[in-house]
Amino acid sequence: MTGLKRAKWMLGMVVFGLVVSGVTVWPALRELKWAVGIAWGDAEPAGVLHAFVLRAIEGLESVEESYPLMLYAHDWLAFAHIALAILFAGAIKDPVRNVWVVQCGLIMCVLVPFLAGICIPIRGLPLRWFWIDFAFAPAAGVPLWIALRDIRRAEAKLKTE
Repeated sequence: MTGLKRAKWMLGMVVFGLVVSGVTVWPALRELKWAVGIAWGDAEPAGVLHAFVLRAIEGLESVEESYPLMLYAHDWLAFAHIALAILFAGAIKDPVRNVWVVQCGLIMCVLVPFLAGICIPIRGLPLRWFWIDFAFAPAAGVPLWIALRDIRRAEAKLKTE
């Protein structure tokens, strides 16, 4: 696979992840209920994770029922993911010209652990969730780094031709 072809493939993986992350924001309550049904069924809360997910479901139900305007933040979260996917699609179209998008994505990946490290304790989330959030940094960062490396090589090759 040539350098730019691999870079486009890596960027496509990032776009796919962003779109999936974006569109799964809207049905979050249904997804959580589905996951609980599969993992625990109707059992009483067993363990910290089960209790926490049930608490999250209760919170989302309460917000949906009493404060639906708060879910507008979910709409914007979904929109932001999809907008970023569109931005990265531009980098797929012309990786050399739009290398700045890849660089910006890498900067965002570096910032994820800082945001998680600050917000998780403030919001009272379990500290082990840091590692879940942190996992998104390398999940996007590794393909972005590979893409950047391949784009830079292609760019250097174009300059010597």
